[in-house]
Amino acid sequence: MYCLFFQQTALQRPNSDAAAIDIVVGIAAASLSVKLLFPAMTTSYNKDYFTMADATNSSSFTCEVNKDLEPFTYFYWLIFLVGFFGSCFALWAFTWKDNNQKCLSVYLINLLIADFLLTLVLPFKIVVDMGQASWKLKIFHCQVSACIIYINMYISIIFLGFVSMDRCLQTIQSSKLYQIQKRGFARMLSAVVWALVLSIMLPNMMIPIKDIPERDIVGCIDFKTVIGRDWHVLSNFISIAIFFNFSAIILISNCITIKKLYTNEDCEEANNIKAALVKIFLVTAGYIICFLPYHIVRIPYTLSQNDVITDCHLKQVLFYAKESTLLLSVSNLCFDPIVYYHFSNNFRSKISKTFSLKRQERAVIGGENAIERAV
Repeated sequence: MYCLFFQQTALQRPNSDAAAIDIVVGIAAASLSVKLLFPAMTTSYNKDYFTMADATNSSSFTCEVNKDLEPFTYFYWLIFLVGFFGSCFALWAFTWKDNNQKCLSVYLINLLIADFLLTLVLPFKIVVDMGQASWKLKIFHCQVSACIIYINMYISIIFLGFVSMDRCLQTIQSSKLYQIQKRGFARMLSAVVWALVLSIMLPNMMIPIKDIPERDIVGCIDFKTVIGRDWHVLSNFISIAIFFNFSAIILISNCITIKKLYTNEDCEEANNIKAALVKIFLVTAGYIICFLPYHIVRIPYTLSQNDVITDCHLKQVLFYAKESTLLLSVSNLCFDPIVYYHFSNNFRSKISKTFSLKRQERAVIGGENAIERAV
């Protein structure tokens, strides 16, 4: 209506400049009328346009963090080889029949089982990090082997806490606490621990993943659905709570044990006290080196996985910090045989007898060679 009116007015005026001005005014009036009559349509168009533009800009940039992991694999190979042979030797030592097996041995055997699970899946992580894995192997690593690595970590944390607690109870020697130091109680407690850890970690394996296009660089979080991501965050925070609780158990148990030992410092068993202090130091030092750095990094890294932290450079820094501290956590595979040696009589006596027999054999062979040369 406004357009017709201004067109008629423009035709009636002989001045061309005035006509041009009227036409421009007419177009402006027409656009104003459209906005007044259909405001929702124009607003929706603008929103859709800018949403599409934002989506185009965001899709053109992806923050790649899961790359350049090959240097870590050399350390993983070393840890795997040392841990594998140490665990095999420990299994050989623990197969000895021990009629006087204490609850401490039960905890150490469970620690050994967790170590064997880690040795089974560590090669998969090495192949994936080297960039040599097929797409199906990457999926298997994210759904299975990565979860088993974390199962080993928290089983190790819990049973190292039990080892420290058992040493504390042996030092106190209280008759009221005698029942929880029995082998049957230790087995029942071990079953509860495995059920707890598996109930936290297994859903990460069992929740279905989503199909994504194959690409060279992919993170395990990329395969997870919304439910999978939510459970991943929840299980991480539960695991962190487990770490802090058992850190408190180890700290309190070791403080009580050290205090009790120092009250008996002048007794005749000075050598035994020194040996006990060495054991406490080994467990505490190994625990701090292996597990504390990882759990300092874990919370901010989890936030970066779920885009609470969005800065790409910070995401990359947190990823490499997580991989470095995870390497320290996996190194408990090399640390655990030292724990077996100092806390298990079977393991220690087996090593002593094995190496003493080898020395005797070498001495016998050397004597026979000397006789042959003399003859």
